Amino acid sequence: MFRLAFGSGWAGFVGSGAGLDRAPRPDPEEPGADAIVGHVLATGHGRCWVAWSAALWETGGNYLLAGSPDGLDPAWLRPLVRGFLTAPPPFGALVEAAFPERSTWARVVYRMDPAVRPAAPPSGSAVRRLGPLDGPAVEALDPDVIWIAKTWGGPTGLAASGYAWGAFDGDRLLSVACSFFVGVRHEDLGVVTEPDARRQGLSTACAAGVCADIRGRGRVPSWTTTMDNPASRQVAVKLGFTQVRADVLHIVSA
Repeated sequence: MFRLAFGSGWAGFVGSGAGLDRAPRPDPEEPGADAIVGHVLATGHGRCWVAWSAALWETGGNYLLAGSPDGLDPAWLRPLVRGFLTAPPPFGALVEAAFPERSTWARVVYRMDPAVRPAAPPSGSAVRRLGPLDGPAVEALDPDVIWIAKTWGGPTGLAASGYAWGAFDGDRLLSVACSFFVGVRHEDLGVVTEPDARRQGLSTACAAGVCADIRGRGRVPSWTTTMDNPASRQVAVKLGFTQVRADVLHIVSA
């Protein structure tokens, strides 16, 4: 269940179904973090605060500012964000004032061209779509990669979502790819592999299954990663993704 807030100070929580038309959102939805809005609305995993003509959307510690920063006080924004923040250029001064000690990552966003046919996932049971019974396998992932389940409410939610593929060695889950954000037009992928199982092509195989599913749902796969992650960028290119932009991700710590 997500929460929706209104008012000049990001205050006054109301019911999850009230006033959604008043919540600013990116228009049109571009590849990448814009899909946070659709994910919150469709899955209920997340929150939205509205103040004046701006909205702050959140799912799994990933935040997106939308609308206009006009009239906003940095003090209103400061207590709400702890995690990864995407902010369009008009919000730059507001973010700088609210979080002067934040760090940033240079980020690249890819989109799978409609003319590209996703690679068919490998046959057999080693790589397959996850199901409700796979929750314990997701929960057993290394702590460094368990973040993959954050936008689905945790391991059980991710496994039962129908939006994730995994590579297994027996009962052990080695790699997971999923629709990390399910938007209206795009689904942005998240991919992880256990530290001792990398460089075996497992993430590519899992992501191929997710991309095929996304196409089957009539949406466009997108892929977001950092400039200093060449392995992720190589997988994206191998799958047929093309870079559409570079931007900045803000990291706000407690």
